[in-house]
Amino acid sequence: MLAEAIASVAAQTYRDFALVVVDDGSGDASAHVAAAAMRAGGLDGLLLARREGGVAAARNAGVRAVDSRWIAFLDSDDLWLPDKLGRQMAWLAARPAYRIAQTEERWLEYGRVRNPRAWHRKEERLFRRSLERCLVSPSAVVIARELYQRCGGFDEAFALCEDYELWLRLTREEPVGLVPETLVVKRGGHPGQLSRSTWGLDRYRVAALLKLLATASLAVAERDAVRATIAAKCGVLAHGADRRGRWDEAERYRRLSVCAATLG
Repeated sequence: MLAEAIASVAAQTYRDFALVVVDDGSGDASAHVAAAAMRAGGLDGLLLARREGGVAAARNAGVRAVDSRWIAFLDSDDLWLPDKLGRQMAWLAARPAYRIAQTEERWLEYGRVRNPRAWHRKEERLFRRSLERCLVSPSAVVIARELYQRCGGFDEAFALCEDYELWLRLTREEPVGLVPETLVVKRGGHPGQLSRSTWGLDRYRVAALLKLLATASLAVAERDAVRATIAAKCGVLAHGADRRGRWDEAERYRRLSVCAATLG
C-alpha cells in the first residue's frame, strides 16, 4: 500500500511539489519500500526516518522538513488520482480567499466500494457537524502553511483522532473549500488501519472537545453544542465500558456525561 501511495504521487499531472515520506519508527522494510518506490517514480524526495512518535508527530515533522506555501498530506493506505493536486491548486488559485480545500473521495472497505452516508456530506462551514465526527480528510486536504502554523498543527498528545481535534479548532473560524470531484481513494478494512486498532475512538474525541471548551472562545450556542456532544459521547462510552467489564471507566464517563452541562 505504501508503494502504491507513493506511485500515486509520482503520477500527478501537477509537478510543482516536494515529497517528504516520513518513516515513523517502522520495524519492517517500509523505508526500503519507500525508497524503491520513489526511485521507480522518478521522485527526488526526502525520506525522513525518526523514532516512533505517532501520526500527529509524523505529519508535523514532514511539514517542518520543507518550506512551501501550501501543504498536502497523504496517508500510506490512501491514493491520489492523477489530477488531484492540479485540480486543487487551480481551484485555490481561482479563489484566493480560501486557505484550505479538500476534495471528494471514493471509499473502499475490504476492497469493495463503500457509499458515504448523508452525515458524511462535505460543505464549507463544518464546525457544528464536525462535533459528531471528522468531516475533513487529511489525504484530501491542501492547506496554506500560514493557516496550519497559526492553528499549531496536529496536537501530538493525541495518539488517535488527531485530525478531528485539529479540524475542530480550524473549522470554527475557517471555511473549508470543496473541490467537487472524486480525487482521492481511501482504503479501509485492512489489518494496519490505525482507527481499527483501538477500542472507543470517542475517548479521544471527548478529550478533544474538553480541550476545545478549555482553550477556545466559543459563542454560547457553540459551547452548548460542544457540551451536548460530550454528554452523548460519554453515554456511549460508558455503555461500551460496561460491556467490557471496565466498571471504573464506565462510572467515570457516566459522571462526565451528567456534569457536561456545567463544563467550560
